[in-house]
Amino acid sequence: MKKIQSSFKTKTTNMVNIAKEKFVSSFDFGKIKSQELKDKIKLKIRKRAILSTKARLIENHKTFDDYSDEELEIIISDEEAKIMDDFKSKSLIATLAILGLDFLV
Repeated sequence: MKKIQSSFKTKTTNMVNIAKEKFVSSFDFGKIKSQELKDKIKLKIRKRAILSTKARLIENHKTFDDYSDEELEIIISDEEAKIMDDFKSKSLIATLAILGLDFLV
């Protein structure tokens, strides 16, 4: 009888541990996917900022070689900020339009 009880206890403990591992890994998966999505968005914004920086430099008849790495990083981060602000304002306008609050726009 004790042998059956210990066997049953061991098996249930193993099953509980497996369930815990599955439960924890499912939450980690969501966190990982969320971080991957954030990284992809940041990369897209960065690429667009670099493209905007190239356009701005061409308008001023300059090249990347005319600036130091620190100066280029400042220019690109400025472009990233502009893109994020533009995205936020367009999202707000779209949300207000969906809600039918066009008099606020």
